[in-house]
Amino acid sequence: MRANRLVSLVLLLRQRGRLSAATLARELEVSTRTVLRDIEALSAAGVPVYAERGRYGGFALLPGFQTQLTGLNNDEALALLVAGSRRGAQVFGLGSALASAMLKVVDALPESHRDTAAGVAERLLIDPETDLLSRRTVTEEVPDTIVAEVRRAVLAGHKLRIHYEATGQVPQWRTVDPIGLVTVREQGYLLATRSGADRTYRLSRVLAAEELPEPAQRADRVDLDRAWQERSAQFRTGGDHVTVLVRVDPARREDLVSTALAVRSEEADPDGRLRLEVTFQDPRHAEWALWQLGTDGEALAPQWLRTSLRDRAAAIAACYGTSA
Repeated sequence: MRANRLVSLVLLLRQRGRLSAATLARELEVSTRTVLRDIEALSAAGVPVYAERGRYGGFALLPGFQTQLTGLNNDEALALLVAGSRRGAQVFGLGSALASAMLKVVDALPESHRDTAAGVAERLLIDPETDLLSRRTVTEEVPDTIVAEVRRAVLAGHKLRIHYEATGQVPQWRTVDPIGLVTVREQGYLLATRSGADRTYRLSRVLAAEELPEPAQRADRVDLDRAWQERSAQFRTGGDHVTVLVRVDPARREDLVSTALAVRSEEADPDGRLRLEVTFQDPRHAEWALWQLGTDGEALAPQWLRTSLRDRAAAIAACYGTSA
């Protein structure tokens, strides 16, 4: 994580004084170009780092630099660092603020604990970009200017005007009453109401946003977790969703569940296999998910899915049944 690297960079400068870009790059195991970008980020965050030119030049902190955060013990500071290592702050456009805050957290620690804090990035990894099967997490990029405008309206309780591109539709301007922001698997969502009806907007599809001065029509308090669960339930029961009855090897259960929208029921068969009733986005999604399981999974119903998988398997067998 870049925020943890910035913490380490500042600690190196505090502990060892002036260091060249090449030395910092070697210590942090990055390129000198990355170091220069990090120095710029620190300066933008208000950290007084300056450059000295010449043969023995390098980067250093102004003498006496210290942040103003006090009252944290070691475990409390480490808890904040771990929380800060999650990428939700990036989704909501708070990456630079997070980096600055983490620097203050580390600087508030007693001298004896700073080395431990600097090693957090090495010893604790939260939400890596790939899982054990090398499946890469897809992080959606949303311009900071758009996210900042949406965030301001949400926190201020003002109406929000967004230029939104719904799937398969021409972008349109909408005025909504924002309720809250949610990040799920590196994807950001805006929960809102429009003309009194619940709406969920994907941040990556917001092309422009404008906070309006009018107060939003919304309750003073919100249970965002409950609201998200309700929106999720509405999503799972709408559209062209299909429900499939599947027998699956227990070792492949997570592969199946991770691709499904919902698990409606689950029980074990006498032979040890699991029987699950799961919901998929549409027929194509269901066929793709079952095909990934190979012989470790069997679609019991509906019949059209069994037929489609059989025909696909027959086509593959015919392709490889003849010599090249």
